[in-house]
Formats: sequence, structure tokens, C-alpha cells
Amino acid sequence: MELYLDSANMQEIQEAFKLGFLNGLTTTPTFMQREGITDVDAAIVKLSKMVPVLQIEALGSTAEEILAEADRQLNLGLDKNKTVFKIPVSLEGVRACRLLREKGYLVNIHLVYTLQQAYMAMHAGANYVCPLVGRLQDQGHDALALVEQCVRAVERYRYPTKIMFSSVRHTEHVRNAINIGVHTITVPWKVMKQLTENNFTTLGTEQFIVDTRLMTLKVKDVIKPVNPVVQEDITITEALVKMTEYGFGAVTVLDKNGNIKGVFTDGTLRRLISDKGHQVVTQKLSSLSYRNPITIDANALLNDANTLFKKTQVDTLVVTDGGRAVGMIDIQDI
Repeated sequence: MELYLDSANMQEIQEAFKLGFLNGLTTTPTFMQREGITDVDAAIVKLSKMVPVLQIEALGSTAEEILAEADRQLNLGLDKNKTVFKIPVSLEGVRACRLLREKGYLVNIHLVYTLQQAYMAMHAGANYVCPLVGRLQDQGHDALALVEQCVRAVERYRYPTKIMFSSVRHTEHVRNAINIGVHTITVPWKVMKQLTENNFTTLGTEQFIVDTRLMTLKVKDVIKPVNPVVQEDITITEALVKMTEYGFGAVTVLDKNGNIKGVFTDGTLRRLISDKGHQVVTQKLSSLSYRNPITIDANALLNDANTLFKKTQVDTLVVTDGGRAVGMIDIQDI
């Protein structure tokens, strides 16, 4: 099934065709007017150089006028083999289709709302027949049934015509088109961007990224450049100030020889205040008792840190290198 972009927005056209596999672009005078385009010919020429195949409007009241407009547009420098002329279905439109096809031009008969219209376009030799699904559904019609009937007619009578599913409003329309078996679909960029999205895919991808980090990165690769250490001879108040400066909820307490004595955390502070009252903040860190700090070597894998977090149920680990504190790793860093 061919995939076309339906747009006149230069920025999103450039972005969409970076995908590298879109078959072409469909556009309309209405799209161009909405984008503020005033020099239609210049826009057409620019677009023709940006996309593999360009489908543009060829308007006229008679078949001869439509043919003349197609000739005029080709004379702007367009490639006949890469330009499809879109013509609204009508008696003059299908007559113009036949005249254009006899000259080897590519034609899309669009604004199709009935099987009878589609049949006339197929029999006139249209390369594409384009029912407007969204617009039909807006009026309460069974647009999907029409598209399916058009596909069956092409297959039954062996017309060399591709049915193009258009007026796409949401991703469900794309699924409908695939199930029906249309030959071509033209999709707005906002819908096309959603076609690869799925919450389960997102969650699975995020898990793969996390697990890969655990197996390939070392602790030293993720710790912050700040080493939150304090000397034991400062007060709890001073330690709190340091914690704020460091941006950590804990600090590693060192003795006068630079050895790790323990870890002081905001949880430690809450327990002390609960037991001894607010005046405890004037005490020095050296007056407190500490449990043996839980440490991990800077060269250990994140996976080892993750295992230690789960085993010890703590939120932070002291990171060491040669027995010296060089930083902290928080469970959120994993």
C-alpha cells in the first residue's frame, strides 16, 4: 500500500520526507490557502523538488480547460512521470481524465462520494480514484463500505486504477485502509506521527534502556560532580546548610583523618528532633553515633548498585575509590 503525505506545510513536509520511504505528497488549493501561500506556481515547483511524486490540482470548467491547466503546470518544469493531476469527478472531469491519459499524464479523480462516480473514473483510465472517508463519515454515510466496494470493483474488472483512501482523521482510519486492502492512502502528518506510537512499546523501550544502563555503565559514570562530604566537627545546623548547598538529602561524615565515619541524612535529623527536640541542631556531628555506612566502589556496575539498593532498602549509597568517599549515588540515579 502506497503511503502519501497530505499537506501543504513546508516544515512538516520536510520533516515527513526525512523518513525516506513515503511515496509522495498530495496537496490542495485549500491547504495552500490555509498556509498563507500566495504564489501557487512557485510553491508547486518547490514541492516537486522535495518529494518523489507530487499530486496537484488541475482545475477547469471544461475538459479542454483542465487539459490546458495541466499543460501549463508541466511547463513550469514539472516531471510528467512524477506529477499526478487531481481532478474533481464530473462528466467534464472524466473526459479530461481520458484526454490526459491519452497524452501519458497521470490522473487522480478525487472528491469521490459514490461507487458510480468511482466507476466512471476507473473506466476513463484514472490512475487513482480517491474517496473522501472522513467527509463522508461526517455526513453519517458508511464511507468504509464505499471504499471496499471501490477496491472490489478494481479487482473484479481488472481496472489499472489504485484506490486512494483519503480524508484521514485518525489512526483508526489507517487500520481500516489496511484491512480493506486499498492501494494507496494519504495521511496528514499529525496522524502519521502517531502510527508507531503505543504505550506498551514505550514502556518496553524504557525498560530496555534502563536495563542496558545497568549492565554497561559504572557508578562513576552517573554520580554527580559534587562530593557531599562534611567534617565531624561541624554542627548539625552547619551540616544542613551543606546538604542544601550540595543538593543532597544526605552527607558523608568524615573524621579528622578523612576516613568515613558515617552518613547523616534528613531522616536522621527528623529522628533526632523527635527524640531530643529542636535544640539538638546545635550539637556537633561528632557527638552522634553512626551505623557502618553502605558503600559501593566507583568502578562497580550500576547493576551492582541496583542490587545493593534492593538488598539494603536505603536511598543513597556512599561511593568510594580506594576507600575514600568520592561521591554519593541516589536510587533515582539508577
